Amino acid sequence: MKENVEMFPKARIPYGTWGSSYFPAWQTSALAEVNIGQFAGEAMNRILGIRRIPASELEYLIIGSTVPWHWKFWNAPLVASCLGRRLAGFHVEQACATGLQAVLLAGAEVQTGSNDVVGVLAFDRTSDSPVGVFPERRAHQRTMALSDVWDNFGFDPATAKAMMTTAGNASRKHRLDRREVDDISFCRYQQYFAAKASGFLDRLLVPLDVLNVQGRTLGRIDADLGVRRLTLDSLRQMRELDSCVTTGTQTHASDGMATLLVTSPEKARELSPRPEIVIQFVAKAEVRTHPTLMPESPTLAVQKLLDKTGFTLADMAVVKCHNPFAINDAIFSKVMHYDWEQMNRTGCSLVWGHPQGPTLTRLLIEGLEEAVDLGGGLVLLFGCAAGDVGIAGLFRVTEEGGASR
Repeated sequence: MKENVEMFPKARIPYGTWGSSYFPAWQTSALAEVNIGQFAGEAMNRILGIRRIPASELEYLIIGSTVPWHWKFWNAPLVASCLGRRLAGFHVEQACATGLQAVLLAGAEVQTGSNDVVGVLAFDRTSDSPVGVFPERRAHQRTMALSDVWDNFGFDPATAKAMMTTAGNASRKHRLDRREVDDISFCRYQQYFAAKASGFLDRLLVPLDVLNVQGRTLGRIDADLGVRRLTLDSLRQMRELDSCVTTGTQTHASDGMATLLVTSPEKARELSPRPEIVIQFVAKAEVRTHPTLMPESPTLAVQKLLDKTGFTLADMAVVKCHNPFAINDAIFSKVMHYDWEQMNRTGCSLVWGHPQGPTLTRLLIEGLEEAVDLGGGLVLLFGCAAGDVGIAGLFRVTEEGGASR
């Protein structure tokens, strides 16, 4: 085990300077009616205020989103203006990996000395996703219209397969048992509702008002709308859409945002309400698996990361993953010989939904908060992304004067 592994030794994530909206399912909330970039900037300003972080501390902004929004051409500078600051910055997009990539890029900004306080803001609105019209001079169909979310979910232009097909293919390859996949999904719902009942999610998720252009309230986002309790019997009775895939064992599209800061060690101590907690970047890994086998790619990314660092899963205090299909967790458990009940103990995207851009950002915030409750340790975060990509990141939580687990 390589105890001294550290990817960005000059970068930190200040504890307690983060926050996320709830993730209402698509078309279930007032978020369906707003410019999500503008909302995200204003929401970040609100969250910083609640965390008692002056927006004037920000030096740079990295935003991540995947669904086109009105005036996206202006990206980070426009969102920064909605935040109330005239900041430079840029936009990153890598499908479902976006939320983690934005955090990693912020770490690189601090590591190089370019900026000491970088804001990370990830967001997406799948509701009423835009339709683009594309001229195709080389095609028999000279003009093509593309619904950004739904057409891309249903068709990978490199393989001509849908995302659900990748789940079925991976399930058949790894010879998964439908009953176990149902069991995993049922467990994930229980974990989410237990975390909610304990008050854990209240420390991370911030109720936010949605305003119209006149400044009047359209609605309040204070719940992961669309999440319902499922019974094991109901899961067993659901129709199989593909091998081991049902409506109860896959996630749903949603809307939302999540934000955190990445800073120098000195700024982390200054801005955090608990400066004794140190959060470091340890390592990252990415892979691309064989075509139409997306759900196995996160497992391969974790294998690559562990090989690079010398750590094992036994060294992890917290294991969290983006699991659009419960099949993802089943494959990870089977290949890595890891108990799936020990993963995602405070909730996951299988249950609370998938707005794409902020999904892994919220998962990271949950994982770091869980590690603090445990007294520190390594936090492993991983997930899949369109194009059969897997990504994994490793973070270390310690307390000065103590040691991580």
